[in-house]
Amino acid sequence: MSAAPAGGRIAATTAQSPLFQRLLAQRFAMLPPAVQRLHLKQGRASYHGEVQVERGTGGLSRLCAWATRLPPAGRGPVVVDIESEGACERWTRHIGGHAMRSRLWAADGLLCEQLGLVTFGFRLDVESASLTWTVARVRVFGVPLPVSMFARVAARESEVDGRYTFDVRAALPLAGDLVHYRGWLDVA
Repeated sequence: MSAAPAGGRIAATTAQSPLFQRLLAQRFAMLPPAVQRLHLKQGRASYHGEVQVERGTGGLSRLCAWATRLPPAGRGPVVVDIESEGACERWTRHIGGHAMRSRLWAADGLLCEQLGLVTFGFRLDVESASLTWTVARVRVFGVPLPVSMFARVAARESEVDGRYTFDVRAALPLAGDLVHYRGWLDVA
């Protein structure tokens, strides 16, 4: 299988290929250049941009947000540090004085992400020149939860005016809206 990196060359997808390229295989070439650049970088990288965060206000919403270490509401700068080491990546999103950390790896064809007490398994796809993340599996303390509870949890990465953009929403039954954050990063 192969994918075209941002420079347009065809590169073989191997076990040593970057995480997202491995999971998407040939579909990786369908991503816009800014999204490819962010996901092809190996080692350590730091990206700067702007973010707007909206948070749910109910008690259960706040508890769920705490359990997954979601960022506070507000608008301002964001710094995303990504460290790729071997088969996993560690992301730290610095938003409003808050650090939201997660660990990502591949398992069973899914992108797995551990956020606080919760581990998600996302199915990645490319739709309308965007990378989409759809929940396919959820575990809390290793205990599986019904995926149907997470039908309103999703992320989208794309490119607007040459910038990498992101849009992440999370809402749950009974708890309502947990978070909606969106913005851009400079990945030149």
